[in-house]
Amino acid sequence: MLKGTKIYSIFTGTCPVCQEESMYTSGNLYKPSKTQEMNERCSHCGTKYKIEPSFFYGSMYVSYGVGVAIAIATFVITYFVFNMTPLSIFFVIMAVMILGLPIVIRLSRNIWINIFMDYDPEKASK
Repeated sequence: MLKGTKIYSIFTGTCPVCQEESMYTSGNLYKPSKTQEMNERCSHCGTKYKIEPSFFYGSMYVSYGVGVAIAIATFVITYFVFNMTPLSIFFVIMAVMILGLPIVIRLSRNIWINIFMDYDPEKASK
């Protein structure tokens, strides 16, 4: 349904051009040595993921925004829904941020690469 959109590529971690293959070598987010390990190219369409050396340094700026959004959402839920104390809220936010770190890393990389690449239906149908 969403295939062909940037949202699909961002949330699935697939190639931003053909959306047929995962950009990452491992599906396990919580294995520290594999979290950021990516394929060099897409085996389906040949897209090179690292456009230039240090390309994904820009995703650090995206990860800051994603992290702040998650922290704010956690605060709103814990404060307004569960009516927790400020200290409890702080510990819940810290736990969510630590446990969600691999997700934030991959999500920010996916957002960053999708800023620079677009879906190509011709390459997807090859």
